[in-house]
Amino acid sequence: MTTTVLPSNENLSRNAVITRLKTALRARSGRAWSVTGGRGTAYGWITIDTMPSRRTDDQARTEDQKELARVLGLDGVHRQGVRIPASHDYYREYIDRAEGRTPSVIVHPYWD
Repeated sequence: MTTTVLPSNENLSRNAVITRLKTALRARSGRAWSVTGGRGTAYGWITIDTMPSRRTDDQARTEDQKELARVLGLDGVHRQGVRIPASHDYYREYIDRAEGRTPSVIVHPYWD
């Protein structure tokens, strides 16, 4: 992974980030991933998961978990996918990860 500083005028709206993540994940893994935005009070949150047709009991298969972790440069992912909080810093971190760069920022949860 390489380090890149993202432009300050970058579009970090939820929908733009979802599109960018989908494109990057497909380019790096060779297959489609489910990247969806939350609803209601979770509107800004984004979930990355395996496509519904590849889920067993509504959960990702072990090989899909490993593939998603590899593509995002994570040690592992939950069987229900990766949840990205509604924050521009989190969005930047996961855009970097999905596009194969070392994250320009590593965000730490600000809640308990």
